[in-house]
Amino acid sequence: MAEELQTGEEAPKGKGKLLIIIVAAVVLLLGGGGAAFFLMGSDSAEEAETKEQVEVKPNENPVAYVNIAQPFVFNVTGDSRDRMVQIKVQLMVRGSENENLARYHSPLIESSLLSTFASATVDQLRSPTGRVELRDKTTEDIKAALTKSVGQPVIEKVLFTDFVIQ
Repeated sequence: MAEELQTGEEAPKGKGKLLIIIVAAVVLLLGGGGAAFFLMGSDSAEEAETKEQVEVKPNENPVAYVNIAQPFVFNVTGDSRDRMVQIKVQLMVRGSENENLARYHSPLIESSLLSTFASATVDQLRSPTGRVELRDKTTEDIKAALTKSVGQPVIEKVLFTDFVIQ
C-alpha cells in the first residue's frame, strides 16, 4: 500500500470520479437553466400584444353597496313547528346614479324582498344551496321590479350579510 501511495496509481482513479461529478453538476445546472429560460423566457411580440389586449380594463362605474337598514324578520312554517328567520340585506350597485335610484326605490325593493322571502321553505333556508337559490331569486325579482318601474335593473346583486334561522 505504501508503494501505491508513492507511485500515485490511486490518484487518477479519485480524480476521475471527481471529474464525473463535476461534469454531471454542470449538465444539471445547464439543464435547469435551460428549463427555467424555456418556462419563464421572453414572449414573442404577438404574445405580448395578446396579453395587452386581454388585460381587464377598470370598470368605469365603481361598486357601491346600499344597506337596507332594517333586517327582515319573518316566520316560515316547518314540518314540526314554525321557524323564525332574520335576514340582513345589502344591494350591490354600480355607479352613483344606480345607488341613488336604489335608495329612492327602497320601498319597492323591500316589498319585492318580502314577497320572495314569503315563498321560502324551511328546507330551502336550512341548506347552503337553498340560501344561494333564494339570494339569486331575490336578485332576479328586484331586477324585474326595478326594470318595470325605472326601465333598468339598477342593482347587480343582492347580498345576505346576516342570516339567522331559529
